[in-house]
Amino acid sequence: MRVHPWNGILMTNSKIQTPTGITRLKLLQGLFTIYDQWKTALDTLGEPYYLKIWLFEPRWMSSQVVCAIGNALNFYEQTFYQPSESKEFKSQNYGALRKELEAFNWEYRYDEDHFDNSFIGQPEHFNNRNEYESNKRWFEKKLIQPHRTIQLNEPYDDITELYSFKIGDVWLGEKV
Repeated sequence: MRVHPWNGILMTNSKIQTPTGITRLKLLQGLFTIYDQWKTALDTLGEPYYLKIWLFEPRWMSSQVVCAIGNALNFYEQTFYQPSESKEFKSQNYGALRKELEAFNWEYRYDEDHFDNSFIGQPEHFNNRNEYESNKRWFEKKLIQPHRTIQLNEPYDDITELYSFKIGDVWLGEKV
């Protein structure tokens, strides 16, 4: 679910505050409604499906209901990194919707930003050399921050490593 102005406009590098209070509760209630309607429709198919609410903290505006059938099932099961440590979902942080949240089984994952070793590209991809050097310095500073590095067994083009930076948490919710 994409709700403007909390989603979509971010592509223009605008900064929008995370919704709070009653707005946040109404958006979350909308996710519940979508989930329930999709679940009803999917149950009639008679085949396996993936249906979960992805609840992001603190990037709450990325929260959405995600559904898949067929070949896409495994993709969504692998989307987020599952750390060895676990956290308990705190439904009490959502006030009046606590009971609705407790109807779900919540799995903890990392919300990460991902880059690869070819992220910067080549100098000729930039307007000028200064722009390239500036981006290169930014990326070098970024790589100093804590992150996970994944070495690819089968490189794709020039991509040999992936870098994942934890931004927050994402909770995957499915009704029990």
